[in-house]
Amino acid sequence: MPLPRLALVILAVADLPRARAFYDAAFGWPADVDVPVYVEYALPGGLRLGLYDRAGFARNTGEPPAPPPAAGTAATELYLYPDDVPAAIVRVEAAGARLLSALAPRGWGDEAAYYGDPDGNVLVLARPLI
Repeated sequence: MPLPRLALVILAVADLPRARAFYDAAFGWPADVDVPVYVEYALPGGLRLGLYDRAGFARNTGEPPAPPPAAGTAATELYLYPDDVPAAIVRVEAAGARLLSALAPRGWGDEAAYYGDPDGNVLVLARPLI
């Protein structure tokens, strides 16, 4: 039996227009779905990323998502391999990402920089060292 493949990651966001503006500016991915409570991006390689207004997200599950953190980060991390890490860093910083940990070699063999998006989700911009 074939194994399932990951097709879509959805983040619940407190302010969809703010989150949309951030992700548009930070990454420039095309939005294939754009409705008042939800935006979905088509990422390179076929994966998709959705931004869902928190109230809309709750309607699908019947339960509210955990509140966004007042401080610190959410328990969500998007680990990205941009073609040009320094250029991606400039772009996410210009979009308003909060630096969590500067670009540095990591023990697992990547060089990675960590940022927070407007909802506290962690964004990692990385490249293999070898």
